Amino acid sequence: MNNIPKLFNLKNRTIILTGSAGRLGSRFAHVLAESGANLVLVDIDEEKNKKLSKSLVQKFNAKSMISTTDISNQSQVKKLVSDTLKKYGKIDVLINNAHFLPRKDPKIDAPFEDYPLKLWEEATSKNMVGLFLCCQEVGKIMKKQSNGVILNISSIYGIQGSDQRIYGKSRLNSPSFYALTKGGMVNFTRYLAAYWNRKNIRVNTLTLGGVLDKNLQNKNFIKKYSEKTMIGRMANKKDYDGALLFLCSDASSYMTGSNLVIDGGWSAW
Repeated sequence: MNNIPKLFNLKNRTIILTGSAGRLGSRFAHVLAESGANLVLVDIDEEKNKKLSKSLVQKFNAKSMISTTDISNQSQVKKLVSDTLKKYGKIDVLINNAHFLPRKDPKIDAPFEDYPLKLWEEATSKNMVGLFLCCQEVGKIMKKQSNGVILNISSIYGIQGSDQRIYGKSRLNSPSFYALTKGGMVNFTRYLAAYWNRKNIRVNTLTLGGVLDKNLQNKNFIKKYSEKTMIGRMANKKDYDGALLFLCSDASSYMTGSNLVIDGGWSAW
C-alpha cells in the first residue's frame, strides 16, 4: 500500500497548462503546484498570470515560468516549447485548458440564424488551431522522449446539446461554436491516442460540468442548472482536483483515448 501516494505524485514533472489564469486554470495550477510539478503557465493575461505564479511560489515554493503565448500562432507555440525545454529539459504533461470565449462581445449570444460569420470564424479558428498546434509541437517532444501525457479539458456541451430552457436572459448560454470546438476536442483526443499508439503517449479528455460562480450566475440560473444534476448542485472548483491528478499522473497509466465525465450526473439521466 506504500505505493498508493506515488501513483498520484507529480514531483518534478514538467506540466504546460494553457489558460492558466482563468477560473479553473488557476485552480488547476494550485493543485498541480501543491503536488510538486514544475509548471509552465500559459495565458494572454500577463498580469493575472504573474500574480498566480507569485502565489504558487509563496504557498508551495513551486517552480514555474509564465508565458503570454498566443496558442493559435505557430511560431509562438514553437517558442513556448523551446523555452520550456531550456528551463526544464523535458515536457511530461500538456493540459489544453485554454478556450476563447469572448463574453464581452455584444453578439456573443446572437441567435444561430443570425450569428456573425466573423465571430464564428475567429472563435473556431483560435480554439481548434490552438489545440492542434499545442498537441503537434508538444507531441513531437513526447515522441522523442517516448513518454508523455496530454489532457484535453472539455465540457458537457461537447457531448450533449445545450439546454436552452435554463438560461433565459442570463446571456450565459454557450454559443454554437462552443459545441463544435468542445465536441471536436473529444474525438480529437481519440484520434491522437490512436495515432500515438505504442509510443507511450497517453491522450485523454476530462469533461466537466458547470462550475458555480455567484459573481457571474444569478440565483434563478443556479437553481435551474442544479435541478438538472443528480447531485443537486453545480460543481465547486475543488470537485475536479482528484480527476485532474488522476489523469496527469501514473494512476491513470492504463487509460488513453478516453473521456472522463465529471458532471454531477447531468448526462446520466
